[in-house]
Amino acid sequence: MTQKFENRVYGATVIRSVNSNFNADFTHAPRTLPDGVVYATDKAIKYAIKDYIRKNYEDPQNDNYVLYIKRLGDDLLPYSLDGAYNLMVKLLSGTYKKNVEIDSSKNKGLKDIDKKRILKGLTRKITVYNLLKCIDIRLFGATFAKRGSGSNKKSSESDKRDKTESLNLSVHGPVQISHAINRFPENTLYTEDILSPFRTEEKTSESSRTSTDENSESNLKSTDKQSSTIGNQTNLMEGHYVYHFTINPLNLEELYKQVLQESEHIEKLVPTVLSDNDISLFKEALNRSVTYLDSSRKIGSENEMSLFVTLKKGSLKILPNFSELIDVTRDSSKNVVINAEKVGKLLKAIEGEIEKIELFYNPADTIVEGFGELKVEKYNILNSEPVR
Repeated sequence: MTQKFENRVYGATVIRSVNSNFNADFTHAPRTLPDGVVYATDKAIKYAIKDYIRKNYEDPQNDNYVLYIKRLGDDLLPYSLDGAYNLMVKLLSGTYKKNVEIDSSKNKGLKDIDKKRILKGLTRKITVYNLLKCIDIRLFGATFAKRGSGSNKKSSESDKRDKTESLNLSVHGPVQISHAINRFPENTLYTEDILSPFRTEEKTSESSRTSTDENSESNLKSTDKQSSTIGNQTNLMEGHYVYHFTINPLNLEELYKQVLQESEHIEKLVPTVLSDNDISLFKEALNRSVTYLDSSRKIGSENEMSLFVTLKKGSLKILPNFSELIDVTRDSSKNVVINAEKVGKLLKAIEGEIEKIELFYNPADTIVEGFGELKVEKYNILNSEPVR
């Protein structure tokens, strides 16, 4: 039986990026703060995590479905949110709730306005019930804004027959991830020219053509045929992005209670809770997902270190953001040195509130310092084997 996860967790994860572009802005360059420091958004690491789980562990029948990720339909176009939700409901066949009906025999005397109010409330609960079947929502939460199928004049006949109201829901996810900051001393970007195998054809409107244009047209076409397009790409020479994250299972507790509430109108709903298995998958993805993604622009970016500080059940201790407390350098042998001394001091001060500290890194080329006499379980980030 799946065990409900109940501990609060603080942690950090480090992404190494060498001659790579882990998280680009809309100019296709690595993102930078106004002071020139390179950073990455939480969306970059969340995408990698969801992509890893989808490709390796997605199983709709066992509540391991990823909803908030781009999927292509039969027309090779991305699904809308409505389309993605309907696909999810179809794949969860037999384990989901789709329609809400009020048993009139048990509710004689209900006014139409009361029936409408009850129906709307139950629809929201059933939607939450369905959303919690998705592991990405159990982890990160979601803002769910579903348009009613009857609100569009151009709706298909099938939509009109299955008319539903618009729905807006906010699910506060247990896992919260900060923006990442490059904690390496340098923030060196470089741009390189790249040559396309294809030329760019210039189109001139008929009205703007002159006799001079016509006289030079043959020369222009000849030049175009001989030229290829030159583009460019910008990379970060070396950076070490440090993310801070927290896990608070209580973020979902209120929704669980709302969905679990007894109702005389429909059968009792038992929501899928955040489980130990969910956190194990999150931990594995956090350690491997960026290295696994390995796209043409992200090759050179990889998971370097992860730290999980699990507090004892019931602990109310809080810790600050780890991102600013971790520094990364290289020693004379070119090994990466991750200094977490400031984090170690914080953990030492609340040692009695900590259930366990887990550290994942590659001992072949990475040195992690700063935990002193703290009891730390150390693992190889490549295979999760203990580091001795």
